[in-house]
Amino acid sequence: MNSYLQLSLDYASQRSYLDDLFRVYPTLPNGLREIDEKLWQRVEQAFDTKDNQALIQTLLKFETFPIKDGYVAFLRKMPKALVLNPRTVNRLSGRIYELGLSELYKHCSVPKETNRQMGPCFRNWVKSGALGIFPIPLKAFLSSKDDAILDEGDAGMQRFAREHLHYQRSKGLDFVARFHGKYIIGEAKFLTDFGGHQNAQFNDAISTLTASNVHAVKVAILDGVLYIPNQGKLYRELTSSLQNQNIMSALVLREFLHAL
Repeated sequence: MNSYLQLSLDYASQRSYLDDLFRVYPTLPNGLREIDEKLWQRVEQAFDTKDNQALIQTLLKFETFPIKDGYVAFLRKMPKALVLNPRTVNRLSGRIYELGLSELYKHCSVPKETNRQMGPCFRNWVKSGALGIFPIPLKAFLSSKDDAILDEGDAGMQRFAREHLHYQRSKGLDFVARFHGKYIIGEAKFLTDFGGHQNAQFNDAISTLTASNVHAVKVAILDGVLYIPNQGKLYRELTSSLQNQNIMSALVLREFLHAL
């Protein structure tokens, strides 16, 4: 097994993994989403007059639709479907009336899920100097051969990797660096649960890790529940088909980079 993957597994099971990981991915309390008061007035009017079509049409303009339903995304993408599908509109409206206006407001202003706010956390941690050096902008990165971490957004890192390292994926990167003359690229993910969106995040990182013909060391910087021993998909793959890959926690990344 890759020694840094083993280190990560051991760290999660034998040390203060979550306490230490909080430095990388702080889950700060989040305030409620802001509600457009003019839109909300239209919701109240449609609610009071039981105008189902106007009610759904207005609620679709909010960042968060107040109920979970598999048909909502279709209505968002094809607004004319509101007119063509009155039974669906009535069904959704019935569920909304059951909430009442007070609960409806709460559902529309619910805070963003924690896992959807983790994107900037890893990069902020890297910028803090936690890996031993501070990231530098592209011009400085290109003009030197010293150890360095590129300070660019995911699209800028993707562009550098495409132009200089033959990276071909149409996907941004979370990490580009150079240590001991070797370039390193990778994606960072914090998996907070099993299944669904989290599996997709895992697969996304692995796709970068296994991309072919890239002139760089590829890493998947993964943290969270995937290191818990269990019979699930993530742990099975980690300890079988992926066991020799450069998969590691952010907490052992510094050691990996300086050992290259």
